[in-house]
Amino acid sequence: MNYKRLETFVRVASLGNFRKAAERLHTTQPAISARISGLEEELGVKLFEREGGSSPITLTSKGKELLPYIEKILYQTEQLKKRANISNAYTGVLRLGVSETIVNTWLPDFLSRLHNDMPNLDVEMTVDITSNLTTGIKDRSLDLGLLMGPISEPNIVNRALCTFSLSWVASPTLELPDRLLYLEELAKWPIITYARATKPYVEINQKFRELDGAPAHFFASTSLAACRSLAIDAVGISTLPNIMIAKELEAGSLQKIRAVWTPSDLTFTASYSDEPFNPIAEIATNIAVLAAEEYNQ
Repeated sequence: MNYKRLETFVRVASLGNFRKAAERLHTTQPAISARISGLEEELGVKLFEREGGSSPITLTSKGKELLPYIEKILYQTEQLKKRANISNAYTGVLRLGVSETIVNTWLPDFLSRLHNDMPNLDVEMTVDITSNLTTGIKDRSLDLGLLMGPISEPNIVNRALCTFSLSWVASPTLELPDRLLYLEELAKWPIITYARATKPYVEINQKFRELDGAPAHFFASTSLAACRSLAIDAVGISTLPNIMIAKELEAGSLQKIRAVWTPSDLTFTASYSDEPFNPIAEIATNIAVLAAEEYNQ
């Protein structure tokens, strides 16, 4: 039985759309239609109801009955490949979404390991804030996200990767007092922080809104490297992962600030949808876990 036809059937059943399935499988819509027609002819049953127009394609009763069996065949086929260690069998594209904190830490090691284990795999990488990456995982425009997780959805697999603590930092030229500082004292300068749609920004913004007196002003950015540069240039006070500022602290271009409150640690997960079964994302996740563990050590 043709593997591509079975794979195409599962994709169309999951996405409810021939065009989306064609995009996901990197082929054309006529090719998808031909595979489904070939499978229906081979099995001697009708698998989908095709109403036309913008209506989603739905499974027939026989299609619903056969779907779990075909998913099991695909799963067992991929398990066979893994058991045989046929790394060259994994081809295609991994659409990877990455938070910038990961980009600035252990992403290079992860990509090197990924290429070593699956040399025929291409990677399309998107660096973005977690809220956007989460949307991509949910709508399956991304195969795997290395992000601030977990994603609370029943069909999403979340694997713990790493946790990074944050610190308040500023340029020594601001001459902040060497003592425990209240947030009201920090609010005299712009607060340089994560982008607005992120968990750290929401937490920091809420904390400063609770203060009496004049409101704090925020310089929010999707780029942590930009936040670090602005802090070095004494534009304001920033909160950054400790892992990203070790060199600057040693060189004296930044100094830690002791404050009465510090934002929560950042917890990262490798997250992907397992409906339909996603073997490449599963293997890439295992590699990401190893890369993160080694970096933490």
